[in-house]
Amino acid sequence: MNANLTRIACVGLPGSGKSTVGRQLARRLDISFIDSDQVIEQRIGCSIREFFEREGEASFRDLEQSVIEELTQGDVCVLSTGGGAVLRPINRQHLHQRTKVVYLHSAPEEVFRRLRHDQNRPLLQVADPLARLRDLYVARDPLYRETAHFTIETGRPSVSTLVNMILMQLELAGVVVPGP
Repeated sequence: MNANLTRIACVGLPGSGKSTVGRQLARRLDISFIDSDQVIEQRIGCSIREFFEREGEASFRDLEQSVIEELTQGDVCVLSTGGGAVLRPINRQHLHQRTKVVYLHSAPEEVFRRLRHDQNRPLLQVADPLARLRDLYVARDPLYRETAHFTIETGRPSVSTLVNMILMQLELAGVVVPGP
């Protein structure tokens, strides 16, 4: 199977599976996988959480914007974005125009079940993380949908099932060509 020299980007709430699913999707397509948050951490030399606490969200979003700008023009790959990458209109525009965007749609309750013990997500270090996820969902779901070419319901399927669902959508759209 090969991606017709098209970048594919995964968007969705924190914990929706963008990195896990994206990594497996890239493996199946035999193209590279890039996690924009990992690229950012390599550049700043610390965790996003530390940077967020020290420099604030606006500085982080500026850095994220420059990384998205660069990665959406780079090599063919599967790109996993941070959950808030869609907050800036220019990021939505670059993702939509330069990649095929897959929105991994997860209900806030599902994400909470997966992330309830995760201490590394700065936006969820609050008294009521489920309420925070619900607020993020209300604010971001329309932006994810605006950016996406495809929406995949994550629910409880296995990672391999989700990857198969994405591949089927990409094949039907002519984005990828089935292998022998």
